[in-house]
Amino acid sequence: MNAEDLDRKFDEGEDVLEYFDLSTLRRPGLEPRAIEITFPQWMLAALDKEAQRLGIQREAIIKVWLAERLDAAPAIKTEA
Repeated sequence: MNAEDLDRKFDEGEDVLEYFDLSTLRRPGLEPRAIEITFPQWMLAALDKEAQRLGIQREAIIKVWLAERLDAAPAIKTEA
């Protein structure tokens, strides 16, 4: 199927997902990358306490808080 036909089907409200291979789906710039970071023990305890209160894992709260901080400082944002 060519791009014009796909666009037409989409514009007409037809479900076009069947024409895509979702197994190769990528989110450019959002691929996870592992890093290692060291925190003082008091900070880990505070993170764990807050994560437990929210019912989420420590890593999740770190990601959320970092994302909030970066979103609040648009001058820091970089293009991936």
